Amino acid sequence: MFDLDCHVERSSPRNDNSYSVIASLPKQSHWLLNFYYIQEVKKSYVYFLTNRSKSVIYVGVTSNLVKRIYQHKLKIYKGFAAKYNCDRLVYFEEYNTISDAIAREKILKSGNRKRKEFLINNFNPDWHDLSQDWVFDVN
Repeated sequence: MFDLDCHVERSSPRNDNSYSVIASLPKQSHWLLNFYYIQEVKKSYVYFLTNRSKSVIYVGVTSNLVKRIYQHKLKIYKGFAAKYNCDRLVYFEEYNTISDAIAREKILKSGNRKRKEFLINNFNPDWHDLSQDWVFDVN
């Protein structure tokens, strides 16, 4: 392993009590610090898509929700969502790790439609496409 020298300094001149930790690592170890930082900061999502007639609910998981919804709208991957025209985002949950999101996805996929509808109705009662205001160039 390696020694980690740290000291704390104020992040900004304002009196907002914000501090940052300055770490002194051997040069070859910076990738390790970046890896752990990225793992903690990156969010993951479980999401529901439906089609125009709301006859199908697709459950998915991703670490980049905007990019993934864009892919669904363009039907880049020829799978279940593309086959049933599921391209309207009606529900999502945010998680700190992809493993938490995958565990939740498994629970949601094993549930029945009524349970999924309950979640959507509490989160988005009109089943409005939550990605409608995002800017996509799909033409």
